[in-house]
Amino acid sequence: MNQFVLNLKDGLVLLVLGMGFVFAFLYIMVLVMNAMSAFIRWLNKIFPEEVEIVEKKGAKKNVSEEEAIAVAIAVAASQGRF
Repeated sequence: MNQFVLNLKDGLVLLVLGMGFVFAFLYIMVLVMNAMSAFIRWLNKIFPEEVEIVEKKGAKKNVSEEEAIAVAIAVAASQGRF
């Protein structure tokens, strides 16, 4: 029974140490990522990126024609012709 308790204590110590190292690593990683984000925002103020405006091609020009087609299909379907 004494050996079981010693093994249990060693296991719990390893568990706490392992979880502590993982938590510390993740905490440091979050801090570094936040610092890098702030640095990039600061750098973007100094060297702003030009945003290119892209126009959509193939935009629907005549919506009323499509609405008329949709209404015609709905009427035909309701009269049983479709």
